[in-house]
Amino acid sequence: MPTSKDGAVTNGPLSRFTVLDLTRVRSGPTAVRQFADWGANVIKIEAPEKVDTAKGMGGARDGPDYQNIHRNKRGMTLNLKDPDGLAVFMRLVEAADVVVENFRPDVKDRLGIDYESLRAVNPGIVLASISGFGQDGPYAKRPGFDQIAQGMGGLMSITGLPGQGPVRVGIPIADLTAGLYAALGTMIALLEREVTGQGQWVQSSLLASMIGMLDFQGARWLMKGEVAPQAGNNHPTSIPTGVFKTSDGHINIAASGDTIWERLCNILDAPELIDNPDFADGAKRSENREGVNAEIEKRTVAKTSNDLIDMLNEAGIPCGPIYTIDKVFEDAQVKHIGMEHPVEHPELGKFNVLAQAVRMKGHKPRTGMATPKRGQHTDEVLAEFGFDADEIADLRNREVI
Repeated sequence: MPTSKDGAVTNGPLSRFTVLDLTRVRSGPTAVRQFADWGANVIKIEAPEKVDTAKGMGGARDGPDYQNIHRNKRGMTLNLKDPDGLAVFMRLVEAADVVVENFRPDVKDRLGIDYESLRAVNPGIVLASISGFGQDGPYAKRPGFDQIAQGMGGLMSITGLPGQGPVRVGIPIADLTAGLYAALGTMIALLEREVTGQGQWVQSSLLASMIGMLDFQGARWLMKGEVAPQAGNNHPTSIPTGVFKTSDGHINIAASGDTIWERLCNILDAPELIDNPDFADGAKRSENREGVNAEIEKRTVAKTSNDLIDMLNEAGIPCGPIYTIDKVFEDAQVKHIGMEHPVEHPELGKFNVLAQAVRMKGHKPRTGMATPKRGQHTDEVLAEFGFDADEIADLRNREVI
């Protein structure tokens, strides 16, 4: 990847890959960000403004959300609905490694950018497609939305307090997990290509990702026919694990297992709880979880959160504070692991977005490169793919780019 005019780095563990990014909103950009942050040559392709007057899906372009999910890319415009625009795209595909899209499944067929069409010009291309419900089946053409997938995937039925009714998770977890699964699948396909020389069509969906994230709750139904209820702040199977009041707030405590339970009772100066027959083992504590929690909270409410956390951690009992978002970034460990990702925007100046959660020895995620303006690097990118100045001028005059 050549160094771009705005300082894009040329190294990184994924720098040998070129990714054509057709994504919008969140699930697709989440997938692409895994490549962009680790050095891939990511080219964000959008329709020219005269063709698409919308401000773009995913929030205001200069807002925190958009700046966070589209960093570390270069941007170009291209009208894929124009036959000449499609021809330009196919020239890009010839030299690219990955295409990522999250249109409704039928859109890529109408545009002529389905996997078989891409494969015809580049057998090694990997197409990553993210949809709401899957690429085929009775719901394939339905519009997908994060909260819809949370509901259909079962997550909302087990989130919230018992009897409260369904509750959505406070982050777009279906979008995020679908994007992460798509990125993982794409990297698997790239590894396979090193052996076979052939690309692959990688698919993920909000619905499948949400069901996959049910994890042990889904396995409980599949293996034993158990339908998990809402458990609120209590862990569904590990008791006691939950939220407990302190004199100045709340903390999380996880004290499942006989050894940790006994440690907790001793730390709270309540050894009599160890001998209570209602709390004698894990099964009894689970059966009498309300009583267990009440006895714990009688003791925690007399101490401050910080004092309790210090005492419990010293005794090897898992616990922690419950932060508001601002407090998260003030925490000493959060500062140490570096969860702020610096960028510099030509108009917005210097600011931070969310950092990568992955760490590896010998490489750091790319930083400093802000979300591009629409079409900011069109001429630069096309020149790198072999278009001469006259071709670029002609495409621009005809509003193909």
